[in-house]
Amino acid sequence: MRIERPAVSTLNPMTPDATQDVDTQANPWWLRNPQLLWGLVLIGVLLALLYYRVLGKLVTDWWEIPDFSHGFLVPPFAAYLLWEKRKSLGSTKIVPTWSGVAVVALGLAVLLLGIYGAELFLSRVSLLILLSGLVLSFGGWQLLKELRFVLLVLLLAIPIPAIVFNQITFPLQILASKAASNLLPLFGVPVLREGNVIELPVMNLEVAEACSGIRSLVSLFTLAVFYGYFLEKSTLRRVVLALASIPIAIAANTVRILGTGLCVQYWDPDKALGFFHEFSGWVMFLVSLGCLYILHRLMSLIPARREQA
Repeated sequence: MRIERPAVSTLNPMTPDATQDVDTQANPWWLRNPQLLWGLVLIGVLLALLYYRVLGKLVTDWWEIPDFSHGFLVPPFAAYLLWEKRKSLGSTKIVPTWSGVAVVALGLAVLLLGIYGAELFLSRVSLLILLSGLVLSFGGWQLLKELRFVLLVLLLAIPIPAIVFNQITFPLQILASKAASNLLPLFGVPVLREGNVIELPVMNLEVAEACSGIRSLVSLFTLAVFYGYFLEKSTLRRVVLALASIPIAIAANTVRILGTGLCVQYWDPDKALGFFHEFSGWVMFLVSLGCLYILHRLMSLIPARREQA
């Protein structure tokens, strides 16, 4: 009597696709393709030579213009995002596409338009367009999808164009002066408002561009994006925090002007427009951050199922 033993398979239990996935996770694309890595380094050097004046002026604006000083926080945050996504970026399938060439051409065209048209915003935005085109050309749509939030975050480092800045600033001046002139009589201060000038019995209080609240609004919006990313996992709640920073900043600036008017009327005009005006700006900014925190805590009390509904 002969007993036949079952045949033992000598095949590798791991399929080729599984082996490829393991190799992808162990060796990211920048290690599997050293030629591509060196090519990207060369492109980075060329971009630095092409944009060194544009970036130099951008850093100078961050340093010299208080409204845009938050720009120093954006590049480190973007670098952190890249570091945090290193595993997903390393496992992303690289599929170069010619579609990125059109985006690169668009970025170069916007750069030339910004340089010869003396428009700093266009020349700065062209760098992000060019980076998007390069990522698309060498990495494909999947890699661009992985990096889209990083590229959008870099937009926060670019100052608002002057024409848009002026269109936003004046309405904020009028809004702040209207709100303050409506609140001051509640504290026994008679007022007469003409445009952005609040006429008090002691002196006239002008809500200038620096008092419009645009500085705290832009800075608070940027910090709200950072806060939401680090302390909240829900995309919806992150968006709510970012958008809520706008009315919070406007309300805080109104309270600041109200406090200045009260100090002018009941204390010392010189001290009110000097020390108090500057110090209250920092205080109200911290209060605004506290309001964001309180809003976040209130949102955390809402169950996830109710939020989705």
